[in-house]
Amino acid sequence: MTRDEALALLRERLQNKNLIKHCLSVEACMRALAVRLGHDPEPWGLAGILHDLDYEVTDKSPELHTTETVKILREKGLDEAIIHAVQAHAGKVPCETPMDWAIFSVDPLTGLIISATLMHPTKKLASVDLEFLKRRYKEKSFARGARREEIEESRHLGLELDEFLQIAITAMQGIAADLGL
Repeated sequence: MTRDEALALLRERLQNKNLIKHCLSVEACMRALAVRLGHDPEPWGLAGILHDLDYEVTDKSPELHTTETVKILREKGLDEAIIHAVQAHAGKVPCETPMDWAIFSVDPLTGLIISATLMHPTKKLASVDLEFLKRRYKEKSFARGARREEIEESRHLGLELDEFLQIAITAMQGIAADLGL
């Protein structure tokens, strides 16, 4: 599957524009992490863009999240490593590979970065730096849905938290226009 095919599938399956932007954010971060860690960014990007493909149909039954996505991805012939990463992001299977740990940790981080951006006086990703994000990160009441314990699992990638956060900030800044931020 090409990125364009994945994007078309995403737009066909999801109506919520913010959810689509979330998937684009996860994709950008996954690609950047793959490059940093010496992996092929294509499968990592596909896992990122497709990870929440069934979110709108399973949002009221979170225990079913990824089941539809897995069916669709297998029908489309996607590599099992991508499918495993999609399942791992939702805790349906244990994280085993760097791609699994990356998507598990990046998924909540993108929400934290967006929340930090929206509270910044400029409301622009370009204005968010590591120091600003780390201050928000330390505030337990800020963006509670951005589970810090999952973000910190990035240690399994062999990265310090600061480097992981910076990679994600930079990746999302690279698609700021697509995110409207």
